[in-house]
Amino acid sequence: MSDAYSELFERLGEAATLYSVGGLLGWDQETMMPERGAAFRARELALLGRIAHERVTHPRVGELLSQCEADAQVMSDRDAAANVRELRRDYDRARKIPADLVAEMNETSSLALQAWKEAREQSDFSKFEPWLEKQLGLARRKAECYGVPDGGEQYDALLEDYEPGMTSAEIERLFGPLRESLTPLIAEIAAADYRPSDAPHRAKISIDKQKEFNLFVLKRLGFDMGAGRFDVSVHPFSSGVAPGDTRITTRYREDHFADALGSTMHEAGHGLYEQGLPKAERWGQPLCEPVGLGIHESQSRMWENQVGRSRAFWTWALPEAQRMLGDALSDCTVDSMYEAANIVEPHLIRVESDEATYNLHIMLRFDLERALLRGDLPVADLPGAWNERIKRDLGLDVPSHALGCLQDIHWAMGSIGYLPTYTLGNLFSAQFFEAVQRALPNLDADMTRGEFGGLLQWLRENIHARGRRDSADALCSELSGEPLSHHALMRHLDGKLRPVYRL
Repeated sequence: MSDAYSELFERLGEAATLYSVGGLLGWDQETMMPERGAAFRARELALLGRIAHERVTHPRVGELLSQCEADAQVMSDRDAAANVRELRRDYDRARKIPADLVAEMNETSSLALQAWKEAREQSDFSKFEPWLEKQLGLARRKAECYGVPDGGEQYDALLEDYEPGMTSAEIERLFGPLRESLTPLIAEIAAADYRPSDAPHRAKISIDKQKEFNLFVLKRLGFDMGAGRFDVSVHPFSSGVAPGDTRITTRYREDHFADALGSTMHEAGHGLYEQGLPKAERWGQPLCEPVGLGIHESQSRMWENQVGRSRAFWTWALPEAQRMLGDALSDCTVDSMYEAANIVEPHLIRVESDEATYNLHIMLRFDLERALLRGDLPVADLPGAWNERIKRDLGLDVPSHALGCLQDIHWAMGSIGYLPTYTLGNLFSAQFFEAVQRALPNLDADMTRGEFGGLLQWLRENIHARGRRDSADALCSELSGEPLSHHALMRHLDGKLRPVYRL
Protein backbone atom coordinates (compact mmCIF):
# COMPACT_ATOMS: atom_id res chain seq x y z
CA MET A 1 0.00 0.00 0.00
CA SER A 2 0.97 3.65 -0.35
CA ASP A 3 3.07 5.70 2.05
CA ALA A 4 -0.07 7.65 2.98
CA TYR A 5 -1.91 4.44 3.90
CA SER A 6 1.03 3.25 6.01
CA GLU A 7 1.38 6.57 7.83
CA LEU A 8 -2.36 6.73 8.42
CA PHE A 9 -2.41 3.44 10.27
CA GLU A 10 0.79 4.14 12.14
CA ARG A 11 -0.89 7.23 13.57
CA LEU A 12 -4.17 5.46 14.29
CA GLY A 13 -2.37 2.51 15.85
CA GLU A 14 -0.93 4.94 18.41
CA ALA A 15 -4.39 6.37 19.08
CA ALA A 16 -5.80 2.87 19.49
CA THR A 17 -3.10 2.17 22.06
CA LEU A 18 -4.13 5.25 24.01
CA TYR A 19 -7.75 4.09 23.96
CA SER A 20 -6.61 0.67 25.16
CA VAL A 21 -4.94 2.30 28.15
CA GLY A 22 -8.24 4.03 28.88
CA GLY A 23 -9.98 0.66 28.67
CA LEU A 24 -7.52 -0.78 31.16
CA LEU A 25 -8.11 2.11 33.57
CA GLY A 26 -11.87 1.59 33.20
CA TRP A 27 -11.54 -2.13 33.92
CA ASP A 28 -9.47 -1.37 37.01
CA GLN A 29 -12.05 1.15 38.19
CA GLU A 30 -14.79 -1.49 38.00
CA THR A 31 -12.84 -4.33 39.61
CA MET A 32 -9.91 -3.31 41.81
CA MET A 33 -9.56 0.45 42.29
CA PRO A 34 -9.95 1.67 45.89
CA GLU A 35 -12.99 3.86 46.38
CA ARG A 36 -10.98 6.97 47.20
CA GLY A 37 -9.14 6.72 43.89
CA ALA A 38 -12.28 7.70 41.98
CA ALA A 39 -11.73 11.46 41.83
CA PHE A 40 -8.21 11.21 40.44
CA ARG A 41 -9.18 8.36 38.10
CA ALA A 42 -11.73 10.74 36.58
CA ARG A 43 -8.91 13.22 35.88
CA GLU A 44 -6.77 10.47 34.35
CA LEU A 45 -9.53 9.33 32.04
CA ALA A 46 -10.41 12.89 31.05
CA LEU A 47 -6.81 13.67 30.09
CA LEU A 48 -6.32 10.41 28.27
CA GLY A 49 -9.58 10.82 26.38
CA ARG A 50 -8.62 14.33 25.30
CA ILE A 51 -5.18 13.23 24.06
CA ALA A 52 -6.58 10.25 22.14
CA HIS A 53 -9.32 12.41 20.60
CA GLU A 54 -6.78 14.99 19.48
CA ARG A 55 -4.77 12.20 17.84
CA VAL A 56 -7.66 10.79 15.83
CA THR A 57 -8.96 14.22 14.77
CA HIS A 58 -5.56 15.71 13.82
CA PRO A 59 -5.69 17.52 10.44
CA ARG A 60 -2.91 15.25 9.16
CA VAL A 61 -5.27 12.28 9.52
CA GLY A 62 -7.73 14.05 7.22
CA GLU A 63 -4.99 14.77 4.70
CA LEU A 64 -3.88 11.14 4.67
CA LEU A 65 -7.46 9.94 4.32
CA SER A 66 -7.98 12.18 1.30
CA GLN A 67 -4.78 10.89 -0.28
CA CYS A 68 -5.90 7.31 0.24
CA GLU A 69 -9.35 8.02 -1.19
CA ALA A 70 -7.69 9.40 -4.34
CA ASP A 71 -5.35 6.41 -4.66
CA ALA A 72 -6.72 3.85 -7.13
CA GLN A 73 -4.46 1.10 -5.76
CA VAL A 74 -5.76 1.58 -2.23
CA MET A 75 -9.40 1.83 -3.22
CA SER A 76 -9.24 -1.21 -5.51
CA ASP A 77 -8.21 -3.42 -2.58
CA ARG A 78 -11.33 -4.62 -0.74
CA ASP A 79 -9.82 -4.57 2.75
CA ALA A 80 -7.99 -1.27 2.33
CA ALA A 81 -11.07 0.37 0.82
CA ALA A 82 -13.19 -0.85 3.75
CA ASN A 83 -10.66 0.57 6.20
CA VAL A 84 -10.64 3.94 4.44
CA ARG A 85 -14.45 4.03 4.19
CA GLU A 86 -14.92 3.32 7.90
CA LEU A 87 -12.15 5.69 8.94
CA ARG A 88 -13.72 8.48 6.94
CA ARG A 89 -16.95 7.95 8.84
CA ASP A 90 -15.14 7.90 12.20
CA TYR A 91 -12.98 10.91 11.39
CA ASP A 92 -15.84 13.08 10.16
CA ARG A 93 -17.92 12.26 13.24
CA ALA A 94 -15.07 12.68 15.72
CA ARG A 95 -14.14 16.08 14.25
CA LYS A 96 -17.57 17.36 15.23
CA ILE A 97 -16.90 16.78 18.94
CA PRO A 98 -14.60 19.30 20.69
CA ALA A 99 -11.76 17.83 22.75
CA ASP A 100 -13.00 19.74 25.81
CA LEU A 101 -16.36 17.98 25.56
CA VAL A 102 -14.65 14.60 25.24
CA ALA A 103 -12.63 15.29 28.39
CA GLU A 104 -15.72 16.46 30.26
CA MET A 105 -17.71 13.37 29.22
CA ASN A 106 -14.93 11.04 30.33
CA GLU A 107 -14.51 12.77 33.68
CA THR A 108 -18.24 12.93 34.31
CA SER A 109 -18.72 9.25 33.48
CA SER A 110 -16.01 8.23 35.91
CA LEU A 111 -17.51 10.29 38.74
CA ALA A 112 -21.08 9.33 37.86
CA LEU A 113 -20.17 5.64 38.07
CA GLN A 114 -19.05 6.06 41.64
CA ALA A 115 -22.19 8.02 42.51
CA TRP A 116 -24.35 5.34 40.86
CA LYS A 117 -22.65 2.57 42.86
CA GLU A 118 -23.35 4.43 46.12
CA ALA A 119 -26.92 5.29 45.11
CA ARG A 120 -27.63 1.71 44.10
CA GLU A 121 -26.13 0.31 47.29
CA GLN A 122 -28.31 2.64 49.37
CA SER A 123 -31.28 2.45 46.98
CA ASP A 124 -31.35 6.25 46.97
CA PHE A 125 -32.17 7.79 43.59
CA SER A 126 -31.52 11.32 44.86
CA LYS A 127 -27.79 10.57 45.06
CA PHE A 128 -27.71 9.74 41.33
CA GLU A 129 -30.30 12.22 40.07
CA PRO A 130 -27.93 15.22 39.58
CA TRP A 131 -25.43 13.00 37.77
CA LEU A 132 -28.10 11.70 35.41
CA GLU A 133 -29.13 15.30 34.74
CA LYS A 134 -25.52 16.10 33.87
CA GLN A 135 -25.11 13.05 31.66
CA LEU A 136 -28.25 13.92 29.73
CA GLY A 137 -27.04 17.48 29.29
CA LEU A 138 -23.74 16.19 27.90
CA ALA A 139 -25.59 13.77 25.64
CA ARG A 140 -27.67 16.62 24.21
CA ARG A 141 -24.54 18.68 23.57
CA LYS A 142 -22.92 15.71 21.86
CA ALA A 143 -26.02 15.14 19.71
CA GLU A 144 -26.05 18.83 18.75
CA CYS A 145 -22.42 18.55 17.65
CA TYR A 146 -23.21 15.55 15.48
CA GLY A 147 -26.34 17.17 14.08
CA VAL A 148 -29.81 15.67 13.88
CA PRO A 149 -30.29 13.58 10.72
CA ASP A 150 -33.03 14.68 8.33
CA GLY A 151 -36.39 13.50 9.59
CA GLY A 152 -34.80 12.16 12.77
CA GLU A 153 -34.19 13.23 16.35
CA GLN A 154 -31.28 13.78 18.73
CA TYR A 155 -31.46 10.18 19.87
CA ASP A 156 -30.56 9.04 16.35
CA ALA A 157 -27.30 10.98 16.45
CA LEU A 158 -26.30 9.15 19.66
CA LEU A 159 -27.55 5.75 18.50
CA GLU A 160 -25.15 5.98 15.55
CA ASP A 161 -22.22 5.59 18.00
CA TYR A 162 -23.45 2.18 19.07
CA GLU A 163 -25.33 0.84 16.05
CA PRO A 164 -24.19 2.54 12.84
CA GLY A 165 -26.99 3.06 10.35
CA MET A 166 -29.77 2.43 12.88
CA THR A 167 -32.47 5.00 13.71
CA SER A 168 -35.10 5.22 16.42
CA ALA A 169 -37.78 4.86 13.74
CA GLU A 170 -36.22 1.59 12.55
CA ILE A 171 -36.02 0.33 16.13
CA GLU A 172 -39.71 1.08 16.56
CA ARG A 173 -40.37 -0.82 13.31
CA LEU A 174 -38.52 -3.86 14.71
CA PHE A 175 -39.75 -3.63 18.29
CA GLY A 176 -43.45 -3.18 17.43
CA PRO A 177 -44.05 -6.60 15.81
CA LEU A 178 -41.80 -8.25 18.38
CA ARG A 179 -43.92 -6.87 21.23
CA GLU A 180 -47.11 -7.91 19.42
CA SER A 181 -45.79 -11.48 19.16
CA LEU A 182 -44.22 -11.68 22.63
CA THR A 183 -47.15 -10.35 24.65
CA PRO A 184 -49.63 -13.14 23.79
CA LEU A 185 -46.92 -15.81 24.14
CA ILE A 186 -46.03 -14.55 27.62
CA ALA A 187 -49.73 -14.39 28.56
CA GLU A 188 -50.32 -17.92 27.26
CA ILE A 189 -47.38 -19.22 29.28
CA ALA A 190 -48.63 -17.40 32.40
CA ALA A 191 -51.96 -19.22 32.04
CA ALA A 192 -50.41 -22.66 31.39
CA ASP A 193 -51.31 -25.48 33.76
CA TYR A 194 -47.79 -26.90 33.83
CA ARG A 195 -45.22 -24.94 35.85
CA PRO A 196 -41.53 -25.95 35.62
CA SER A 197 -39.66 -25.92 38.93
CA ASP A 198 -36.95 -23.38 39.64
CA ALA A 199 -35.52 -25.55 42.45
CA PRO A 200 -32.28 -26.30 40.51
CA HIS A 201 -31.50 -22.60 40.39
CA ARG A 202 -32.18 -22.09 44.09
CA ALA A 203 -29.62 -24.67 45.19
CA LYS A 204 -27.11 -23.19 47.65
CA ILE A 205 -23.58 -23.48 46.31
CA SER A 206 -20.49 -21.83 47.74
CA ILE A 207 -19.03 -19.00 45.70
CA ASP A 208 -15.62 -20.69 45.61
CA LYS A 209 -17.13 -23.76 43.95
CA GLN A 210 -19.11 -21.58 41.57
CA LYS A 211 -15.94 -19.75 40.54
CA GLU A 212 -14.25 -23.04 39.76
CA PHE A 213 -17.19 -24.27 37.68
CA ASN A 214 -17.65 -20.99 35.80
CA LEU A 215 -13.97 -20.94 34.89
CA PHE A 216 -14.24 -24.54 33.71
CA VAL A 217 -17.19 -23.69 31.42
CA LEU A 218 -15.49 -20.52 30.19
CA LYS A 219 -12.43 -22.44 29.07
CA ARG A 220 -14.55 -25.18 27.49
CA LEU A 221 -16.39 -22.61 25.36
CA GLY A 222 -13.03 -21.58 23.93
CA PHE A 223 -12.08 -18.45 25.88
CA ASP A 224 -8.28 -18.25 25.91
CA MET A 225 -7.15 -17.57 29.48
CA GLY A 226 -3.62 -17.00 28.20
CA ALA A 227 -5.01 -13.93 26.45
CA GLY A 228 -7.65 -12.94 28.97
CA ARG A 229 -8.77 -12.43 32.56
CA PHE A 230 -11.90 -13.47 34.44
CA ASP A 231 -12.84 -11.35 37.46
CA VAL A 232 -15.76 -10.10 39.58
CA SER A 233 -17.57 -6.76 39.32
CA VAL A 234 -20.85 -5.17 40.47
CA HIS A 235 -22.18 -5.21 36.93
CA PRO A 236 -20.71 -7.94 34.65
CA PHE A 237 -18.92 -6.55 31.61
CA SER A 238 -16.27 -7.31 29.02
CA SER A 239 -13.36 -5.25 27.75
CA GLY A 240 -11.27 -6.01 24.69
CA VAL A 241 -8.32 -4.07 26.04
CA ALA A 242 -5.67 -4.90 23.44
CA PRO A 243 -4.27 -7.72 21.30
CA GLY A 244 -3.83 -10.68 23.63
CA ASP A 245 -5.70 -8.95 26.48
CA THR A 246 -9.47 -9.48 26.75
CA ARG A 247 -11.07 -9.17 30.18
CA ILE A 248 -14.50 -10.28 31.33
CA THR A 249 -16.26 -10.25 34.70
CA THR A 250 -19.24 -11.89 36.37
CA ARG A 251 -20.91 -11.77 39.79
CA TYR A 252 -21.96 -14.50 42.23
CA ARG A 253 -24.75 -15.32 44.67
CA GLU A 254 -24.68 -18.40 46.86
CA ASP A 255 -28.42 -19.00 46.39
CA HIS A 256 -28.58 -18.57 42.59
CA PHE A 257 -25.71 -20.19 40.74
CA ALA A 258 -27.52 -19.88 37.37
CA ASP A 259 -27.25 -16.08 37.60
CA ALA A 260 -23.45 -16.25 37.60
CA LEU A 261 -23.35 -18.94 34.93
CA GLY A 262 -25.64 -16.96 32.63
CA SER A 263 -23.57 -13.80 33.15
CA THR A 264 -20.36 -15.73 32.55
CA MET A 265 -21.63 -17.24 29.30
CA HIS A 266 -22.96 -13.86 28.20
CA GLU A 267 -19.65 -12.10 28.80
CA ALA A 268 -17.81 -15.09 27.32
CA GLY A 269 -19.65 -14.38 24.06
CA HIS A 270 -18.36 -10.82 24.10
CA GLY A 271 -14.89 -12.02 25.04
CA LEU A 272 -14.77 -14.67 22.32
CA TYR A 273 -15.70 -12.01 19.76
CA GLU A 274 -12.94 -9.72 21.00
CA GLN A 275 -10.41 -12.56 20.96
CA GLY A 276 -11.50 -13.48 17.43
CA LEU A 277 -10.99 -10.01 15.97
CA PRO A 278 -7.69 -9.75 14.01
CA LYS A 279 -6.16 -7.22 16.40
CA ALA A 280 -2.56 -8.41 16.30
CA GLU A 281 -2.36 -8.01 12.51
CA ARG A 282 -4.59 -4.94 12.11
CA TRP A 283 -4.26 -2.89 15.29
CA GLY A 284 -5.73 0.58 14.78
CA GLN A 285 -7.72 -0.47 11.71
CA PRO A 286 -11.52 -0.73 11.53
CA LEU A 287 -11.03 -4.27 10.24
CA CYS A 288 -9.96 -5.34 13.74
CA GLU A 289 -12.96 -3.70 15.41
CA PRO A 290 -16.51 -4.98 16.03
CA VAL A 291 -19.25 -4.04 13.57
CA GLY A 292 -21.45 -2.49 16.24
CA LEU A 293 -23.04 -3.34 19.54
CA GLY A 294 -25.97 -5.21 18.00
CA ILE A 295 -23.58 -7.74 16.45
CA HIS A 296 -21.50 -7.75 19.65
CA GLU A 297 -24.63 -8.52 21.65
CA SER A 298 -25.61 -11.22 19.18
CA GLN A 299 -22.48 -13.09 20.20
CA SER A 300 -23.08 -12.78 23.94
CA ARG A 301 -26.78 -13.58 23.72
CA MET A 302 -26.14 -16.60 21.48
CA TRP A 303 -23.74 -18.23 23.96
CA GLU A 304 -25.98 -17.31 26.90
CA ASN A 305 -29.31 -18.33 25.37
CA GLN A 306 -29.13 -20.54 22.28
CA VAL A 307 -26.27 -22.48 23.85
CA GLY A 308 -26.56 -22.03 27.62
CA ARG A 309 -30.32 -22.61 27.81
CA SER A 310 -30.31 -25.59 25.44
CA ARG A 311 -30.98 -29.22 26.33
CA ALA A 312 -27.77 -30.18 24.52
CA PHE A 313 -25.71 -27.90 26.78
CA TRP A 314 -27.23 -29.29 29.98
CA THR A 315 -26.79 -32.88 28.79
CA TRP A 316 -23.06 -32.15 28.94
CA ALA A 317 -22.95 -29.58 31.74
CA LEU A 318 -25.10 -31.23 34.41
CA PRO A 319 -22.78 -34.20 35.10
CA GLU A 320 -19.85 -31.78 35.22
CA ALA A 321 -21.74 -29.48 37.60
CA GLN A 322 -22.67 -32.39 39.85
CA ARG A 323 -19.04 -33.50 39.92
CA MET A 324 -17.69 -30.04 40.73
CA LEU A 325 -20.42 -28.45 42.84
CA GLY A 326 -21.08 -31.22 45.35
CA ASP A 327 -24.45 -32.55 46.49
CA ALA A 328 -26.51 -29.42 45.79
CA LEU A 329 -27.53 -30.62 42.32
CA SER A 330 -27.48 -34.36 43.00
CA ASP A 331 -31.25 -34.77 42.54
CA CYS A 332 -31.38 -32.75 39.32
CA THR A 333 -31.94 -34.27 35.89
CA VAL A 334 -31.18 -32.90 32.43
CA ASP A 335 -34.90 -32.28 31.98
CA SER A 336 -35.23 -30.39 35.26
CA MET A 337 -32.15 -28.25 34.52
CA TYR A 338 -33.34 -27.52 30.98
CA GLU A 339 -36.79 -26.54 32.16
CA ALA A 340 -35.42 -24.38 34.98
CA ALA A 341 -33.19 -22.58 32.45
CA ASN A 342 -36.27 -21.75 30.37
CA ILE A 343 -38.77 -20.61 32.96
CA VAL A 344 -40.72 -17.57 31.79
CA GLU A 345 -41.57 -15.40 34.75
CA PRO A 346 -41.45 -11.59 34.88
CA HIS A 347 -38.52 -10.34 36.94
CA LEU A 348 -37.62 -6.90 38.22
CA ILE A 349 -33.99 -7.22 37.12
CA ARG A 350 -33.15 -7.14 33.42
CA VAL A 351 -30.02 -9.29 33.59
CA GLU A 352 -31.87 -12.00 35.54
CA SER A 353 -34.83 -12.08 33.17
CA ASP A 354 -35.83 -14.91 30.89
CA GLU A 355 -35.43 -14.75 27.11
CA ALA A 356 -39.01 -13.62 26.43
CA THR A 357 -39.63 -10.94 29.07
CA TYR A 358 -36.06 -9.61 28.74
CA ASN A 359 -37.06 -7.80 25.57
CA LEU A 360 -39.87 -5.95 27.36
CA HIS A 361 -37.21 -4.59 29.72
CA ILE A 362 -35.26 -3.22 26.75
CA MET A 363 -38.33 -1.66 25.15
CA LEU A 364 -39.10 0.09 28.44
CA ARG A 365 -35.58 1.52 28.62
CA PHE A 366 -35.62 2.59 24.99
CA ASP A 367 -38.84 4.54 25.50
CA LEU A 368 -37.74 6.14 28.77
CA GLU A 369 -34.30 7.27 27.67
CA ARG A 370 -35.72 8.84 24.52
CA ALA A 371 -38.23 10.72 26.67
CA LEU A 372 -35.47 11.78 29.07
CA LEU A 373 -33.29 13.04 26.24
CA ARG A 374 -36.14 15.01 24.66
CA GLY A 375 -37.02 16.52 28.04
CA ASP A 376 -40.51 15.02 27.93
CA LEU A 377 -39.72 13.06 31.10
CA PRO A 378 -38.09 15.10 33.89
CA VAL A 379 -35.29 13.20 35.62
CA ALA A 380 -37.03 13.57 38.98
CA ASP A 381 -40.02 11.69 37.54
CA LEU A 382 -37.97 8.76 36.23
CA PRO A 383 -38.57 6.41 39.20
CA GLY A 384 -42.34 6.85 38.96
CA ALA A 385 -42.38 6.41 35.19
CA TRP A 386 -40.17 3.33 35.50
CA ASN A 387 -42.35 1.76 38.17
CA GLU A 388 -45.50 2.46 36.19
CA ARG A 389 -44.10 0.78 33.05
CA ILE A 390 -42.87 -2.25 35.01
CA LYS A 391 -46.35 -2.66 36.46
CA ARG A 392 -48.01 -2.26 33.06
CA ASP A 393 -45.61 -4.42 31.04
CA LEU A 394 -44.62 -7.08 33.57
CA GLY A 395 -47.29 -6.88 36.26
CA LEU A 396 -44.73 -6.27 39.02
CA ASP A 397 -44.49 -3.75 41.83
CA VAL A 398 -41.07 -2.15 42.27
CA PRO A 399 -40.15 -2.13 45.96
CA SER A 400 -36.98 -0.03 45.75
CA HIS A 401 -34.90 2.15 43.43
CA ALA A 402 -32.10 -0.43 43.48
CA LEU A 403 -34.49 -2.96 41.94
CA GLY A 404 -35.87 -0.31 39.62
CA CYS A 405 -34.30 2.56 37.73
CA LEU A 406 -30.89 2.25 39.43
CA GLN A 407 -30.19 -1.31 38.31
CA ASP A 408 -28.34 -0.57 35.03
CA ILE A 409 -24.91 0.96 34.67
CA HIS A 410 -25.46 2.49 31.23
CA TRP A 411 -26.87 5.89 32.15
CA ALA A 412 -24.12 6.38 34.71
CA MET A 413 -21.63 5.74 31.90
CA GLY A 414 -23.41 8.30 29.73
CA SER A 415 -24.24 5.58 27.20
CA ILE A 416 -27.52 7.01 25.92
CA GLY A 417 -28.53 4.91 22.90
CA TYR A 418 -26.77 1.73 24.02
CA LEU A 419 -29.66 -0.18 25.59
CA PRO A 420 -31.75 -1.06 22.50
CA THR A 421 -28.76 -2.92 21.07
CA TYR A 422 -29.48 -5.77 23.53
CA THR A 423 -32.72 -6.67 21.78
CA LEU A 424 -31.13 -6.02 18.39
CA GLY A 425 -28.55 -8.58 19.54
CA ASN A 426 -31.32 -11.06 20.34
CA LEU A 427 -32.75 -10.60 16.85
CA PHE A 428 -29.35 -10.97 15.16
CA SER A 429 -28.41 -14.00 17.28
CA ALA A 430 -31.58 -15.89 16.37
CA GLN A 431 -30.99 -15.37 12.65
CA PHE A 432 -27.30 -16.24 12.91
CA PHE A 433 -28.00 -19.37 14.95
CA GLU A 434 -30.42 -20.66 12.34
CA ALA A 435 -27.63 -20.17 9.80
CA VAL A 436 -25.22 -22.06 12.08
CA GLN A 437 -27.64 -24.95 12.42
CA ARG A 438 -27.95 -25.20 8.65
CA ALA A 439 -24.16 -25.16 8.28
CA LEU A 440 -23.48 -27.52 11.23
CA PRO A 441 -26.21 -30.19 11.28
CA ASN A 442 -24.40 -32.09 14.07
CA LEU A 443 -24.17 -29.04 16.35
CA ASP A 444 -26.56 -30.40 19.02
CA ALA A 445 -24.72 -33.72 19.14
CA ASP A 446 -21.42 -31.88 19.50
CA MET A 447 -22.73 -29.75 22.37
CA THR A 448 -24.01 -32.79 24.25
CA ARG A 449 -20.33 -33.86 24.39
CA GLY A 450 -19.15 -30.42 25.46
CA GLU A 451 -17.64 -29.74 22.04
CA PHE A 452 -18.17 -26.09 21.07
CA GLY A 453 -15.27 -25.67 18.66
CA GLY A 454 -17.40 -26.05 15.52
CA LEU A 455 -19.71 -23.23 16.58
CA LEU A 456 -16.82 -20.99 17.58
CA GLN A 457 -15.01 -21.66 14.30
CA TRP A 458 -18.12 -20.74 12.29
CA LEU A 459 -18.45 -17.49 14.24
CA ARG A 460 -14.75 -16.74 13.84
CA GLU A 461 -14.79 -17.26 10.07
CA ASN A 462 -18.10 -15.59 9.31
CA ILE A 463 -18.31 -12.75 11.86
CA HIS A 464 -15.22 -12.20 14.01
CA ALA A 465 -12.53 -12.21 11.32
CA ARG A 466 -14.37 -9.61 9.22
CA GLY A 467 -14.17 -6.78 11.74
CA ARG A 468 -16.05 -3.83 10.24
CA ARG A 469 -15.67 -4.90 6.62
CA ASP A 470 -19.47 -5.24 6.27
CA SER A 471 -22.34 -3.38 7.89
CA ALA A 472 -24.56 -5.16 10.38
CA ASP A 473 -27.43 -5.20 7.88
CA ALA A 474 -25.23 -6.62 5.10
CA LEU A 475 -23.78 -9.25 7.43
CA CYS A 476 -27.24 -10.29 8.61
CA SER A 477 -28.66 -10.56 5.11
CA GLU A 478 -25.65 -12.47 3.79
CA LEU A 479 -25.42 -15.00 6.62
CA SER A 480 -29.12 -15.53 7.34
CA GLY A 481 -30.56 -14.90 3.88
CA GLU A 482 -33.02 -12.24 5.10
CA PRO A 483 -33.02 -8.75 6.62
CA LEU A 484 -33.28 -8.29 10.36
CA SER A 485 -36.75 -9.00 11.75
CA HIS A 486 -38.52 -10.59 14.73
CA HIS A 487 -39.39 -13.82 12.92
CA ALA A 488 -36.35 -15.98 13.75
CA LEU A 489 -36.40 -14.95 17.42
CA MET A 490 -40.08 -15.87 17.69
CA ARG A 491 -39.42 -19.22 15.96
CA HIS A 492 -36.72 -19.84 18.56
CA LEU A 493 -38.93 -18.85 21.51
CA ASP A 494 -42.08 -20.60 20.29
CA GLY A 495 -40.18 -23.75 19.37
CA LYS A 496 -38.62 -24.02 22.82
CA LEU A 497 -41.03 -22.47 25.32
CA ARG A 498 -44.27 -24.04 24.16
CA PRO A 499 -42.98 -27.60 24.70
CA VAL A 500 -41.49 -26.62 28.07
CA TYR A 501 -44.92 -25.40 29.20
CA ARG A 502 -46.81 -28.25 27.50
CA LEU A 503 -48.65 -25.81 25.24
